[in-house]
Amino acid sequence: MHYPALQNYLSRLQSTLATTNLWLDEQGRARGRYFNSTLTSAFQAIRAGDDGRIVAYEAYARSYASDDQGLNIWKLLENAANDDESVELDRLCRLLHTLNFYRQPESAKLDLYLSVHSRLLAAVEGNHGMAFRRILDVLELPHPDIVLQLPLITPSQRWVLTHVAENYRRNGFRIGLHAASLEQAVDLLDRIRPSSIKVDISLANDAEAQVRLLEQADRAQCHIIFRRIENQKRLQALRDANQTASPYLLQGFLFDLPKAALLSREESKLSFHYEEEFKLA
Repeated sequence: MHYPALQNYLSRLQSTLATTNLWLDEQGRARGRYFNSTLTSAFQAIRAGDDGRIVAYEAYARSYASDDQGLNIWKLLENAANDDESVELDRLCRLLHTLNFYRQPESAKLDLYLSVHSRLLAAVEGNHGMAFRRILDVLELPHPDIVLQLPLITPSQRWVLTHVAENYRRNGFRIGLHAASLEQAVDLLDRIRPSSIKVDISLANDAEAQVRLLEQADRAQCHIIFRRIENQKRLQALRDANQTASPYLLQGFLFDLPKAALLSREESKLSFHYEEEFKLA
């Protein structure tokens, strides 16, 4: 899919020197500078549970490395940055991910999941999401295809989560949440009405509660994403427990590692077929 405004912006970045805070490298990959770190984007696929087709990607901020194995930039800088600097870093990462995602033709018709750091919930005043919405409008990019993922919260942060979610939704974004348990996922589903909820696969150990959550989420048109699927045993346990027709999504190292380049259609099929062959072995 071609976005003329985005292409014009990338063309201007192409001639920008690497001494600035944002530029394109020789491969056309957007890079940014924060403190003394060079950072860029890595993407991991989110797949449909029934046939493994890619429906979305989640973006991660990484220090730049030629082999895509850079360090998690938030772990490096979280203790060094104050709240204002964290907000600046969060916004820089969001712009980098948007540029690096939509410049690739494989992004067509796929969703982009962007995480909102926990510091941003309390540090930003006013209308959450407005600044990012303006950037997307200038670049003529489809903000309805972007899911802003809010972090896990403590009980005392419930009102903050509700406030921020409503502001993002008012600016046209879909909301993604993280749940610490299947029970919390049900509560978030009823209270926040998100587009997606992520649950760690290790917490999905109650088959009855899992099926109940999936059925309720299906009625509410909310995607349940089981994440951190790192081995075949966990995936098979998930499949065995879900005896309903309710859909769900999958994400984890079993299928692919975060990389700068989005998978081609052929690569996507190969990676999932490998998992199917492993199941039959």
